Amino acid sequence: MVKHVKRRNPLTEMSAMFGQKALKLVVLCLVAVATVKLLLPFMTVKGRQANGRPNIQYKAQRGVWGHIHESSNLLTRNVSLEAKEKHADQTFMDHLQKAPTEALRVVHLDLKGAAPKVEYLKQIFPLFSSLGASGILLEYEDMFPYERELQVIKSPFAYSIEEIEEIKSLAKLNKLELIPLVQVFGHLEFVLKHEKYFHLREVAMFPNSLNPLAPGALSLVEEMLSQVLRRHPEAKWIHIGADEVWGLGESEDSKRWLKENGEDVGALFLKHVSTVCLFLAELRSGIKILFWEDMLREMSAGDIKASHMPDLAFPVLWNYLPSMNLDYMGNLLSKYQDAGFSGIWFASAFKGASEVDQIWTPINHHLQNHLSWLKVIESVIQYPSMPLQGIALTGWQRYRHHLVLCELFPVAIPSLAVCLQTLKYGSFNNEAQEEVHHILGCKIQVDTDSCEGSGQFAGSHIFYMVHKIHSDLQSSIDKLMKNKNIRGSLSSYNRKYNFANPRDIGLFKDKIKKLLDEWVLFLKTFEKEMEAIFYADTVEEWLEENVNQHINKLAALLQDAERIAKLKGRPKSL
Repeated sequence: MVKHVKRRNPLTEMSAMFGQKALKLVVLCLVAVATVKLLLPFMTVKGRQANGRPNIQYKAQRGVWGHIHESSNLLTRNVSLEAKEKHADQTFMDHLQKAPTEALRVVHLDLKGAAPKVEYLKQIFPLFSSLGASGILLEYEDMFPYERELQVIKSPFAYSIEEIEEIKSLAKLNKLELIPLVQVFGHLEFVLKHEKYFHLREVAMFPNSLNPLAPGALSLVEEMLSQVLRRHPEAKWIHIGADEVWGLGESEDSKRWLKENGEDVGALFLKHVSTVCLFLAELRSGIKILFWEDMLREMSAGDIKASHMPDLAFPVLWNYLPSMNLDYMGNLLSKYQDAGFSGIWFASAFKGASEVDQIWTPINHHLQNHLSWLKVIESVIQYPSMPLQGIALTGWQRYRHHLVLCELFPVAIPSLAVCLQTLKYGSFNNEAQEEVHHILGCKIQVDTDSCEGSGQFAGSHIFYMVHKIHSDLQSSIDKLMKNKNIRGSLSSYNRKYNFANPRDIGLFKDKIKKLLDEWVLFLKTFEKEMEAIFYADTVEEWLEENVNQHINKLAALLQDAERIAKLKGRPKSL
């Protein structure tokens, strides 16, 4: 018997290695940080000076509806510098005390489609914990119960306020850090698709991105964040998205701003995101802000640093490829450290990142992605001032709001288990495999992207039934269509002109009916299983996209065979 040595876990070791170094840095940086924190709430980037440095202007902070918050506007109050420094010092020390001692492993729930019912969340939250997760990144999209003027943007199936409370209780019960995600810039289709908000689009024809300079744009974002945080008073983190802001710079407002500010689209991006971060800092003292970092990738470290974004938020570096360019990832990490970020997050993928219409999760694809991430994690030691604070295992349900569904969540649970255990053990070794087998009740076969055995995890019935649909539905019909009698008597020409011999049709009609009856019976059971987990719109969409075309083809074939047989071999109808 080969004895397997348990690998060290780089996620756990990172924080320990940075602990002493971070404390040394605190003493050196405290005065500088205090000064920066005092100035930040009143800074905005307004173009660039002749020397290339940003032109910082000072202003009072805007409230939800654009008016000045008198109670928190330090520009109108006579507060001594000593009091300000004391407050800043205490805020910084509070931040250090609240910092995680171990990098979080956070499961992403993307509610852009196929949002699970709360009854299903009751089953999978304990599963997350048992698999090694320590948090949930909850991307609400249109499933949050927005109120008042924002009611129009919520889905008809949105969670109720009571259900939000139940979700929070479930997370707390299972010791899962709950991090809400609210998009504030790109991927705002769920808002900008509504006519009420057409005027806030960056590109008039497309609902992708917000025009950050349009009157009412900032108020919209602030109200969304306010409503979400009001329902999450215990949240320590919030994610503001800010990825893939396509079309930025194309509106007339943006073109005017760019003309006055050196044609720097990056500065326009940073201006909006930093303003949102400053609003959040005022709204919730001590809140830690995350954002997707892809819009920074072409910017210089100097420009990022000059924007003060590194003092406001933490970038989430994402890559979903099975094999990463480690040199490229290293260059990004080096740039973000030089820019002054005090921490970094990573984002992998356990589903929804292989094909836009994927219905069966390629486990090995996502395992390789996490093995690549482990190499990046091991390299973080080279960036001592920017410790790893967490990794989000993303599970995209759609690539974008208007696109089709990716894999259903129950279908991806074996992949999630493999990825979490790989992060926990440093590889998908025997110990990790045995633990997954014990928890899920089935044995992972990475080479075939399957889980063999009668799995006992929540949603396992859907897992196996989707596998059957994926593997057998179309292939069973294709096999039937190869029957020589069907090819000879029920071709498209025969069916068009009702031209066939009833004797020949009798040789295969019952085979068509038998196959159709078997699938109809199977799909009735499948639909019931789906309805127990998902809302009606998800069930309808998934069946329409992946089942109905095949069943309709089979049903039409049987209908034509029965109709033509009744004509008793008459001449073709012209």
